Amino acid sequence: QLQLVESGGDLVQPGGSLRLSCAASGFNLDYYSVGWFRQVPGKDRENLLCIDHIDLMTPVEDIVKGRFAMSRDSAKNTVYLQIDTLKPEDTAKYYCAARQVLTCSTSVADYDFWGQGTQVVVSA
Repeated sequence: QLQLVESGGDLVQPGGSLRLSCAASGFNLDYYSVGWFRQVPGKDRENLLCIDHIDLMTPVEDIVKGRFAMSRDSAKNTVYLQIDTLKPEDTAKYYCAARQVLTCSTSVADYDFWGQGTQVVVSA
């Protein structure tokens, strides 16, 4: 069964950091581009970053602003999203998605597999 599972979401105070994980099973993430998205109720799912098959990271700079970074651990078949200096407006459900094409995309429609999401709440 092809599956992505996110974890690491939590309630954190403003200014804190989190590392979210996206673990794949049933397929090798090394041969996919992987994107991180987030969504708040009533709004469209938005792309934050994508990492392609050669680990070239493509951020959506207007959102990321240097606070987000992705990394890949091939041995664990897992991709991570590091978020620093968290702000209340980062509160959202965070999703990872995998795309069989080896280049990145910001479009939700271009991704083949999605995880169930992990909730991040930033509040004092």
